[in-house]
Amino acid sequence: MASDTVFTAFRATAERWPDNPFLHILPETAGYYGIEPGTIPYGEALAVVERLAGAYREAGYGHGHRVGLLLENRPAFFLHWLALNALGAGVVPINAELRAAELEYLIGHSELCAAVTLPDRRADLESAAARAGRAVALFGPDGAVAPAPEPPPKAGQAVALFGPDEGSECALLYTSGTTGRPKGCVLPNAYFTGAGRWYNAIGGLCSLRPGVERLITPLPMVHMNAMAYSTMAMVMSGGCIVPLDRFHPKSWWASVRESGATICHYLGVMPSMLMKAPAGPDDRAHALRFGFGAGIDGRLHAAFEERFGFPLLEAWAMTETGAGAVVIANHEPRKVGTACFGRPEPAVDIRLVDDEGRDVPDGQPGELLVRAAGDDPRAGFFAEYLKDPEATHEAWEGGYFHTGDLVLRDGDGHLHFVDRKKNVIRRSGENIAAVEVESVLRRHPLVREVAVAATPDPVRGDEVLACVIPAEPLADERLAEAAGAIVDYCLDELAYYKAPGYVVFVEALPLTATQKISRGELKTLARDLPQSPRAVDTRSLKKRR
Repeated sequence: MASDTVFTAFRATAERWPDNPFLHILPETAGYYGIEPGTIPYGEALAVVERLAGAYREAGYGHGHRVGLLLENRPAFFLHWLALNALGAGVVPINAELRAAELEYLIGHSELCAAVTLPDRRADLESAAARAGRAVALFGPDGAVAPAPEPPPKAGQAVALFGPDEGSECALLYTSGTTGRPKGCVLPNAYFTGAGRWYNAIGGLCSLRPGVERLITPLPMVHMNAMAYSTMAMVMSGGCIVPLDRFHPKSWWASVRESGATICHYLGVMPSMLMKAPAGPDDRAHALRFGFGAGIDGRLHAAFEERFGFPLLEAWAMTETGAGAVVIANHEPRKVGTACFGRPEPAVDIRLVDDEGRDVPDGQPGELLVRAAGDDPRAGFFAEYLKDPEATHEAWEGGYFHTGDLVLRDGDGHLHFVDRKKNVIRRSGENIAAVEVESVLRRHPLVREVAVAATPDPVRGDEVLACVIPAEPLADERLAEAAGAIVDYCLDELAYYKAPGYVVFVEALPLTATQKISRGELKTLARDLPQSPRAVDTRSLKKRR
């Protein structure tokens, strides 16, 4: 057994601080989930994890298996992840918002052998597994572990830090790309323990106090921010994680105060929503020391900090980069309001290049290329894109990871986020591939052709806009009905946030000379299309199912 896996890091903390709180579930969160509120200490959690690991072992699970976790931000997610990690099995967090087409792809691509699921989603997983042609053992978080349908692929091999060839996969996280299908990022144990070490060592305004901190996060455990940074920062410092089911603007400050949170993790949409509430005498009645996140509206940054009395530390990272190339504005001057996310540490090597791969001067935007400084440029990064060596090689072309983000470096060496080169819509922190949404919308009988792009949204950053060429002419009085039918279909096949917030019926799409969609022209048009005569605002239809 490796001496530095997620499980062994957790066990070391539990043995040092058995009475410290590991998880704290607020009554509001417990009410949404239908579970008991309260605190789970490290020692008690370790006992549960070890019992679960024993049950998994007896059921035939082990090194190299992949097990899906459709458990939201419930305590069960953490406990099952740790138990499986103790055996060398990898986990595939499954977003509870995913629907038929997405689940089928994830199950087939990841080759899950089992999944721990909420009871009301079991039928969905069964159907998706059948469509994917996979035999997947399904069971609930509190029930008996179903027998493994196949022996562990790496039975007899020692659990190690790195992967995939040298060792053990800890998790497989899916991230939207530009080619339509989400890519599976293989993340070894060192990715997670490295994130925890980075957070505990970075210092400055982001300093952690061992055994003291309480970190509240509404972000989903299916993303690296919550799973790697929030969780591992607390696990490796003896702190407490306060996971919420999601962000509730009206009760956010009550949750912060009730939990005693000292740190919060945020996305840019959260401060925007919180600033809309009237100012009051309790705005600073909390124990928060800092917020860790990205994407705050520069116009609100200084005003938020002044009103609520704590700094929002803007950071940059990707699922692929992990702690190998994270950058954070954790020292003054932070250049608040300028999209500045700090200066790279000596452990991070960066380049900013133009479209021809030439380095750009300070003050000029360029694509951010990153790698770890030192002998191993991929230290702390993802191991690979699952089943896609070409994409992995392309991402690392020239020895640097190509991020697809446009960044500007000022004369002081600070980095400022400018824009995304990738054809990805970022709505409320969720990355949405336009091509994936297009592939689903094209199946609808009302749609002859479609192109999807981002349109600005004052609250969510981006909103999904679909330009539809209808299969038959549509009179103006039928537009709303047709748009509703298209969105309704999308909600059955995709997570709600991927559905169009605007459907615009058009006669033609902007095309290149080779008859492909002109993404640049479409992006420009999408800014004003919501105000066009044949546009239908469908944002109110985007609801969870």
